[in-house]
Amino acid sequence: MANSLEGRVALITGSGGGMGRSHAVLMAERGADIIVHDIKEDGANETAEMVRSFGRTASELIADSRDIPTFTAKIAEAEAAHGKIDILINNAGVSGNKLPVEGVDEAAFDLMFDVQVKGAFFATQAVLPGMKARKFGRIIMISSIYAMGGSFFASHYSGAKAALSGFTKAWAREFAAWKITVNAVAPGYIGTEMVLAVPEKILNEVIIPAIPAGRLGKVEEIARCVTFLASDDAGFITGSTLTANGGQYMA
Repeated sequence: MANSLEGRVALITGSGGGMGRSHAVLMAERGADIIVHDIKEDGANETAEMVRSFGRTASELIADSRDIPTFTAKIAEAEAAHGKIDILINNAGVSGNKLPVEGVDEAAFDLMFDVQVKGAFFATQAVLPGMKARKFGRIIMISSIYAMGGSFFASHYSGAKAALSGFTKAWAREFAAWKITVNAVAPGYIGTEMVLAVPEKILNEVIIPAIPAGRLGKVEEIARCVTFLASDDAGFITGSTLTANGGQYMA
């Protein structure tokens, strides 16, 4: 089967809902066992049940990714329980809340970078020894169109996502000798709860007309990008960013 993940174990941060849940469900459908990370236990439990409905093994990893000692200790426990972690999806993130520079206080700045940048760095550090020992790994960052083109009123969000792009390139070079690939997926406007909460007038008169495809993306379309990069079919792709945005941004 194309893009099969049979026999793989994937850790997906922030997968108790939203796009992270979509990644988990599709990867389970393709044969992977899933470690469902989230700060919210209810959401993680729901995703895990969806994974199990495909006959796959799921475990819940409940932790605040800003609490690095606890977060990484629980990753180690999950890896021991599953026997390995083949795939890491650094998906956990927070919204930029459309704040202008003057509106970003230190707490908002720290939250953005602690969750998206620091969390991704130390999750990767935690799984790396096992991947190196097995000489196999897939690390995938969930970036954003804003990492490449910037955004009005979300500079701290754009900066954090751009940092993930920097990690992607640096780690792709550093880890290649161990057959570990590192790539990013940078979605455009996707029909998530956050985007659909935008006033209908702005959505229909400003956002969608700026997308050449003429529509919002679907979470399932982003999950397919992630699943492809996690598969053996993408074994010669590393250091790349796959941007699914309907033509809104063309590098």
